[in-house]
Amino acid sequence: MATERNETDRRLDVREIDGEPFGDIMAELEALPDDETLLLINSFEPEPLYQVLEERGFQYETTSDGSDVWYIEIRHERLC
Repeated sequence: MATERNETDRRLDVREIDGEPFGDIMAELEALPDDETLLLINSFEPEPLYQVLEERGFQYETTSDGSDVWYIEIRHERLC
């Protein structure tokens, strides 16, 4: 189940970034502590990002409010 959007630890609204946001996203993920969640806000579903997240050991959950705003909650993958 998704964390409430107002309960995430960090937020990055890439709609406010002029240019390619990939570097900004990676910098946020590198700085993300193991026990925190990053809420990425985008104007489209960032499908190419999903494989990168999985390769780097992150879990994600994507939702949309139906108005061209996508919310991607990203956290480190938990090992059992």
